[in-house]
Amino acid sequence: MTSDACRFDLRELDEQDRELIALASAAIREAWRTDRHSVGAAVLAGSGKIYTGVNVESCGYGPCAEPVAMGAAAAHGEHEFLRIVAVRGGQDPPAVLAPCGNCRQLLADYAPEAAVILEQGGRPGKVRAADLLPLAYPYFP
Repeated sequence: MTSDACRFDLRELDEQDRELIALASAAIREAWRTDRHSVGAAVLAGSGKIYTGVNVESCGYGPCAEPVAMGAAAAHGEHEFLRIVAVRGGQDPPAVLAPCGNCRQLLADYAPEAAVILEQGGRPGKVRAADLLPLAYPYFP
């Protein structure tokens, strides 16, 4: 498999995408602790509200920032997720991150049509969540 096999056709970012990046960046700047919180996320819910979260490190396992942000939205009655972004803190500006494998599965389960903001070859853009995990494990509620 060549590296081109993992490339996506990125759609251009718009103002709402840039707002999500700014809010995820603000979340991690506020919470930054090298040993506890290093990634921030922001999710745009179907209502139009934006929810943020940060990863939670522990000795066993800690959730990534994306599920924390999605959980915050769900705790407020949100069931639809339209866009999501994660950023790495500890630098200025925080770098946009692609979701890890666990988060890709989470997005495939909860928001396969959501736009995921990421960078490819240093270029920011967005892709459909379902496209990040071909042949995803089927979730059966």
